[in-house]
Formats: sequence, C-alpha cells, structure tokens
Amino acid sequence: MRVVYSINDIPVRVTDERLDHIFTGHPEMKSMKEDIINTLESPDRILSGDYGEKLACKLYNKTPVTFNKFLVAVYKEEGPEGFLITAYYTRKLSERRTVLWTH
Repeated sequence: MRVVYSINDIPVRVTDERLDHIFTGHPEMKSMKEDIINTLESPDRILSGDYGEKLACKLYNKTPVTFNKFLVAVYKEEGPEGFLITAYYTRKLSERRTVLWTH
C-alpha cells in the first residue's frame, strides 16, 4: 500500500487490491502506477463524481494507447482520509461534471 496526498492535503490510500482491479479492467494501465500517483498528487483539474467521489484529471502527451489522453484517477475523501477507486484514460473529459478545482 502507498499513501499519497490529494490537493486538499488528504492522505489517499493506493492499495495493491485497487491497482490489481484497475489493471484487470484496463490492461493498458499496468505500467502506469507512477502516472496514477502523479495524477492524484498533481492533477490539472478535479471534477465531481456522481456519488461524492472526485476525479483527478491530468493530460499526458504520450500514453501506452495513443497520444494526448487524460488519465483520470477516481478517488473518495471520507473524513480524514481517502482511497483510490479506479483509473482510466479518456480522450475527452465529461462536460456535464462540475469543475471543483483547476491548476
């Protein structure tokens, strides 16, 4: 397990179980652990999720799948700590989501 800090200075748990879950559903992410952590710690923006989760988003010029994709790391802050839920690449961020923070 690794603990990183969100932009709100909340410790976010990144567990092996969650990483295995991400890598199973998104095999292109297997070599991207450090990018996931970097996205949580230093996002370009934070969007709101549907159920209280936050979406940390960071644009990467080169990814395992193609060029210029956003890595989205979905996490939740509950009380004094948080936890990673999932992560994935997307070429476009959802316009319906509220921007909570931007760099």
